[in-house]
Amino acid sequence: MELANNLRNVRENKMLSKLELARRAGISPLTIDRIEKGMPSRIATRRKILIGLGLDLSERRLVFMEN
Repeated sequence: MELANNLRNVRENKMLSKLELARRAGISPLTIDRIEKGMPSRIATRRKILIGLGLDLSERRLVFMEN
């Protein structure tokens, strides 16, 4: 099941590589890649990504679509 998200667009707009975002978020670049491809992720991982992007948690819908 693919989950829609804007992670790649937001990351590229902030001019971050997958590696740099992964470093900032404290997760692996492979995890970033999987999420960008629509694989599911834990809430804790999403939180780390938002913080790594310099976003407030209230801005989560800019990156992750929710039903």
